[in-house]
Amino acid sequence: MTTTGAPDALSTADTGLPLAGPEPAPPWRALPVLLAGTFLVVLDFFGVNVALPSLAAELGADPSAIVWVVAGFALATAATQLLAGRLGDHVGHRRGFAVGLAVFTAASFVCAAAPGATVLVAARVVQGVGAAFIGTSVLSIVGVSFAGGARARALAWYGAVLGVAAAGGQLVGGALIAADVAGLGWRAIFAVNVPVGVLALVLTPRLVPVTRGTRSGRLDVAGMVLGALTMVLLVLPLVQGRQAGWPLWTWVSLALVPVLGTATYRHGDRVERAGGQPLLPPSLLRRPSMSLGLVAQLVYWCGQASFYFVLALYLQDGLGLTPLDAGLVFGVLAVGYLATSFRAPGLAVRHGRRVVVVGLVAILAAYGALGLALVAAPDGTGSTVAALVPGLLLAGAGQGLCIVPLTAQVLAHADPRQAGSVSGALQTAQQAGNSVGVAVVGVVFYGVLGAAGGTVGHAFGASLVALAAVGAAALAAVGLPALVLTRSRAEA
Repeated sequence: MTTTGAPDALSTADTGLPLAGPEPAPPWRALPVLLAGTFLVVLDFFGVNVALPSLAAELGADPSAIVWVVAGFALATAATQLLAGRLGDHVGHRRGFAVGLAVFTAASFVCAAAPGATVLVAARVVQGVGAAFIGTSVLSIVGVSFAGGARARALAWYGAVLGVAAAGGQLVGGALIAADVAGLGWRAIFAVNVPVGVLALVLTPRLVPVTRGTRSGRLDVAGMVLGALTMVLLVLPLVQGRQAGWPLWTWVSLALVPVLGTATYRHGDRVERAGGQPLLPPSLLRRPSMSLGLVAQLVYWCGQASFYFVLALYLQDGLGLTPLDAGLVFGVLAVGYLATSFRAPGLAVRHGRRVVVVGLVAILAAYGALGLALVAAPDGTGSTVAALVPGLLLAGAGQGLCIVPLTAQVLAHADPRQAGSVSGALQTAQQAGNSVGVAVVGVVFYGVLGAAGGTVGHAFGASLVALAAVGAAALAAVGLPALVLTRSRAEA
């Protein structure tokens, strides 16, 4: 039997936005607390970008350590997301949220006091673990406690906070460094998390509802180890390989990734068939809208963090902007994002994946505009920043059209029974994309910069080419589900 209508239109199950049936009373009082946790994590992850030149100079950090300050956080988050989601199903999502806040806040204090790059990177890894518990808990609570129109509005707010914190984080970071509160300099970016995190911890038991998955039984420790090891073997050689001269171990590590990935899936399948509860049930991955939605998430986020990473380096090391001025430039991205993000959920309901396609095309066009700006206004000229503005506005607008619809497609599967696994898979795809993207684009950036005659402008231009390739892959990943799901509906 065939279906009618637009071939790429999303069903309600795909979007996760308008759900049929009665809606429970949504816990709106909890949303500000949950979004405060989200804001802290994203602000910290992206805000550190403007501090990279300052902390590198103070701590004597080499390029590998600088990449690890960003990628280490994302790698730790990606490696522990599924475990965090699974634990939330067992002990309660509110408790998981509180644990995440406590770990993230304590690690932020250590980051602010770090005497050297090694301690800073280690604390960033611990921050990433706390962020995993915060992120999965927030999406689990939203997925379980909000439905229908309420879920659409909650996701719109979630997407707005996500985008504004990502782009605005650079501005907040720059302002904190410029203010030099108590002589902390770049350390204030981490110190500010402490009072906000403590306040959110105090409010959590008062405002956040208790939600819990219905699954019980032993945790899938073997699945957790296999999944975490797969992520480490993927990201470690990408971060360390260029500086180490790509020794044999880096290629062996990369070659083992598909082997371990397959082993992880087969292990989960065996556990599920035996009546157990794997970390990520393969039955979820066999749903086309779920698995292809995760692929789209992974590829999309490969370009998000890496773009902000190289842009921050270009603005400060290439153009000589102060952290505050660089943050103000990033504010242009936030303006573009806010212009589209709140409308994206409604547009996705009416137009399906076309909204994300338009967003990705806008991002690709933005990379082209930024590349032209590099040619038209070389490094060091007064007109460079002004030439970047159209491309940055376009990039922000494109991101605003992508993030919420892509998130909603996966979150649609977040029923109470498997909310933690679904949100864990979603966050894993996002953070895996972040860490892989920063590592790969970082290789391009520093590779060009280290070549004979290479400048920061040349490195940024080469990074834009790499980012355009990532954007094209994301466009293909978004188009693929439309073809597969349409065919599966037609054959039903």
